[in-house]
Amino acid sequence: MTDIPQQATAGLTEAGGQPVALAKAAPNAAQDAARDGAPPASAVPAGRGTGVAGGELRLRAVGMDFHAGRPGRRRRRAAARGASAGASAAGGVSTVAAEPAIPTLADIDLAVQPGEFVCIVGASGSGKSTLLRLVAGLLRPTAGEVTLDGRPVEGAGQERGLVCQTGALFPWRTAAANIAFGLELLPLSRADRARRVAWYLREVGLEAFADRLPGQLSGGQRQRVAIARALACEPRVVLLDEPFGALDVQTKEDMQLFLRRVWADTGTTVLMVTHDVEEAVFLSQRVVVLASDPGRVVADLPVLLPEGRDLATRRSPAFLELRSQVEDLVRLHHRAHTRRVAEKAS
Repeated sequence: MTDIPQQATAGLTEAGGQPVALAKAAPNAAQDAARDGAPPASAVPAGRGTGVAGGELRLRAVGMDFHAGRPGRRRRRAAARGASAGASAAGGVSTVAAEPAIPTLADIDLAVQPGEFVCIVGASGSGKSTLLRLVAGLLRPTAGEVTLDGRPVEGAGQERGLVCQTGALFPWRTAAANIAFGLELLPLSRADRARRVAWYLREVGLEAFADRLPGQLSGGQRQRVAIARALACEPRVVLLDEPFGALDVQTKEDMQLFLRRVWADTGTTVLMVTHDVEEAVFLSQRVVVLASDPGRVVADLPVLLPEGRDLATRRSPAFLELRSQVEDLVRLHHRAHTRRVAEKAS
């Protein structure tokens, strides 16, 4: 595990995860860092051992109806054309019916404690990615509320970092420049930004690849860069949407161990969506199971495994028992969903 310098205890974040300038640390922090050969406080994350944890995330009675909000441009145009045609046919009175809303999520109650690692699993169509986008602020719930540290989530913000399956790196930027992208929007000096990028390159094991473009990196290396970019801005919560879904088995195992280590080093709250039940049990402290029609929480299970996990953990009786329990729940609700779909079609 990477040791985080003691200077990282200087306050790096305020409520809401806003960066704090180095001048707000203890007056001799920069001198101590230089004397000890460690990066200044503004260059490294706070970490678990410093008492600075991730954010507290809460979803209260959250619901989301698909197509219940403002329709897209094509649908608005199509509706306008249909309304015009309907008005002509009915002597000026429109006969076009409003499109019914499709409930995607209903009555989601979920609390994620500061620094906790929670995985969400469920069959396709249970609303896992929709829930993650609500937390990211990319969607607004049609019912209930999402809060971070007691404040409503209203749009995207630097206190939440999102990593998707593809990583979505800028192809014209090197690995180091991709990690630095979010930092360029923060009030950091160029030197502090460079030190923080260097720390995360070491943390993700890509120091030797700092000047490589994404096209020159493997899939696993690109995902490491994407995770480092999300963490570099010191978010209160990191949101992971199937981050390892496109990787081969060996690379996925390496990335899972890497993610556990980085989470332990930074202390950030992690909310992850995955289809892989084994991955969810191995990585998390809690597994939340969603059912469909509409998406809802049917189980919230603690993962009572040692914090220091390795690949041998997957063969332990406790791991195998919990994996089977979660798989049975997912299978049960997926089959119920399939029956409902078949009944509607008949």
